[in-house]
Amino acid sequence: MSSKPIDQIHAPVLLQRCIEVLAPALEGKPAVLVDGTLGLGGHSEAFLERFPQLTLIGIDRDTNALKLAGERLARFSDRIHLVHAVYNEVAEVVEELGFKRVDAILLDLGVSSMQLDEADRGFAYSYDAPLDMRMDTTRGITAAEVVNEYSEADLARIFKEFGEERYAKPVAKAIVAARATTPFTSSAALTALIAKVIPFIPGKSTGHPAKRVFQALRIEVNGELEVLSETMPAAISALKVGGRILVLAYQSLEDRIVKQAFAKGATSSAPLDLPIELPEHAPYLRLVVKGAELASEQEIQENPRAASVRLRAVEKIRNAA
Repeated sequence: MSSKPIDQIHAPVLLQRCIEVLAPALEGKPAVLVDGTLGLGGHSEAFLERFPQLTLIGIDRDTNALKLAGERLARFSDRIHLVHAVYNEVAEVVEELGFKRVDAILLDLGVSSMQLDEADRGFAYSYDAPLDMRMDTTRGITAAEVVNEYSEADLARIFKEFGEERYAKPVAKAIVAARATTPFTSSAALTALIAKVIPFIPGKSTGHPAKRVFQALRIEVNGELEVLSETMPAAISALKVGGRILVLAYQSLEDRIVKQAFAKGATSSAPLDLPIELPEHAPYLRLVVKGAELASEQEIQENPRAASVRLRAVEKIRNAA
């Protein structure tokens, strides 16, 4: 873990815009906010400071993140509930804490700054570390198990589907050939192999050759897309009428799931030939922002991890049937 102060390790993405978008659901009343991806607590800290009547439910699957965020938010101890869970368990967490529904939900998806910066977690191809990549180190398979045990076909599939890697098949073939002699245990060995397979084309290639493969492995290890698909309806169900959900996504696969869930709720389900729209067919969500908002050039300069962010938000206008 870095020796820097915690607020320098984690710069919350689009912080002021998040507060602005969720404020109508939280302002001037006792309210409950779920931060489903607590991380190091940067967003949560700002919301607790801004809204003095706010109660926070902070959820994270990373036990180390919960510990560090708990220290950061200690001065708000009478207004916070920090829970070790995955965000698709949001409805159960809310109910177990005694709340019927909540006023706002924030999801800041993907790998956290802390996880990327911790060399021994194996998330980053720039560090040599054990191939782990689990956000929750107390359970689940590791990246090493995926790399060393999945079939060539399955490896190619996840590299293609989750990493959108055009060289998915050659990379998978090279991994299977190499592991027959020496199993992969470190990120450096895997990175070196990928760099040999994926060509770097001056003027066309962007980023490190291993970037998309590492993304795919992380998504597979943590079941991120499946979890997010389960989370969206659960989060909408856990929200009060008039409440808002804001999601920050950093890659197209996540953003597509969020976009589709919001579009479904904001669109009438009435058949086109129905003469009138029955109440059960009416939209139950209202889009708060048009499309997906991007970070400004200034924010990207100050916080490079905001470069790929897509912000979407909705307001719940009725309870769905």
